[in-house]
Amino acid sequence: MIDLAEPQLRAALSAALSVERWVDEVAAAAPFASTAALLSVAHDAATPLSPAEIDEAIAHHPRIGEKPVGEGTAQSFSASEQASSASDDTELALKLAEGNAVYEQRFGRVFLIRAAGRSRLEILGELTRRLSLDEDEELAIVGEQLRDIALLRLEKLFPPAATDG
Repeated sequence: MIDLAEPQLRAALSAALSVERWVDEVAAAAPFASTAALLSVAHDAATPLSPAEIDEAIAHHPRIGEKPVGEGTAQSFSASEQASSASDDTELALKLAEGNAVYEQRFGRVFLIRAAGRSRLEILGELTRRLSLDEDEELAIVGEQLRDIALLRLEKLFPPAATDG
């Protein structure tokens, strides 16, 4: 059972996906019988995210290869997610930085990808692939990536074994 006081629930939700409408919608469905119930509501509320909501959420994500600014749960998540794909390869880091710059010039926002479980080389390959997409295709992928990141973060905040019973 996930039954937090509203301020704590909203803080947890905001750390997972900083989109006010999404936080409101998911919080309104509380309490949750299980982590699975929470994830279902969270998934549906984030499918799809509007372009403005994507911009709202991306404002809280660092570039791939950069450290998050500030302290808090969301920043800790970003650092942890990117650490899983860390590499000491300076040439690869340079290519990611260059790719980020090209992406930002092309799409007007930072490149966003679920980094958890991916190597830097995989991330670079996906960055390169996504540079060939049109704005609508790319925006849909960014929304899906934000949703997937949010769901992973919620699972870390509310582990199924601890809340499902």
